[in-house]
Amino acid sequence: RGAFSRSSIVQEVTTGRKQVSLMFAEATGSFLVLLEIAREQALFEKLGIDVRPVPARGATVPRLSEEVPLGLIGGPAALLQVADGADLRLIATLSTTNLSGHLVARPGIKTGQDLRGQRLGVRVIGAGLWISTVLALQQLGLDPKRDDITLVPVGSPVQILRALESGEIDGALTASAQSRELEGKGFAVLLRDYPADITSYDGVLVARPEFATSNADMIESVTTALIEALAFALAERNQPEVMRAFKSALNITEATTAAQNLRELRRKPYPRL
Repeated sequence: RGAFSRSSIVQEVTTGRKQVSLMFAEATGSFLVLLEIAREQALFEKLGIDVRPVPARGATVPRLSEEVPLGLIGGPAALLQVADGADLRLIATLSTTNLSGHLVARPGIKTGQDLRGQRLGVRVIGAGLWISTVLALQQLGLDPKRDDITLVPVGSPVQILRALESGEIDGALTASAQSRELEGKGFAVLLRDYPADITSYDGVLVARPEFATSNADMIESVTTALIEALAFALAERNQPEVMRAFKSALNITEATTAAQNLRELRRKPYPRL
């Protein structure tokens, strides 16, 4: 993923297709499956464009630039950039994520009240996983400031899992499959069920305004390819290919978990207020 050799770049240049780099944060939401399907099924190429995905790794906000003018990111990450003075255009809302996952703590922590004074891992402060973690704490009657709970920017879900296992943090919100593995190692699952109507964050396609203005046709093609990827994902006959995309994009191998993620994808990806 994201690994491009010099020869592949030269090959792209000679295709005659328009090229654009697109920023994404690794393993951050169901909407990334659409990007993976669009790549695997050559939907971008069919529409005459080459999209080069650029991963934002570690505890960093995926920021757009002149070199990378498009982003497939969480809505909170887009808002963080705007709050810092960036000017972005919201093209489409591709998913709406409800609060989910399991709040897991290291061995020795038995109840939610034991989280007082502890350190919980998140990807980056203010972004989607941070919001989900704060909402999960609220379900336990906890408040980070009042209860002296430190939310530590760690990076991707894989890095958070490693930090939890090594003892660098005391707890984190993890996927259900990860929590089952951790539970077998003596970790405690403090919370696994939530009300069904708690929205955590959206997955959005955003662009720098000058790029959107001068490349309206490319914006339309990228959006079309992602919508075609959505149609592909929802067709039952494509389940083997869709599951491969889930494994590649989100490291999800369970059909039940994949189905839950598919329900988060928006059938009409109009931007939400």
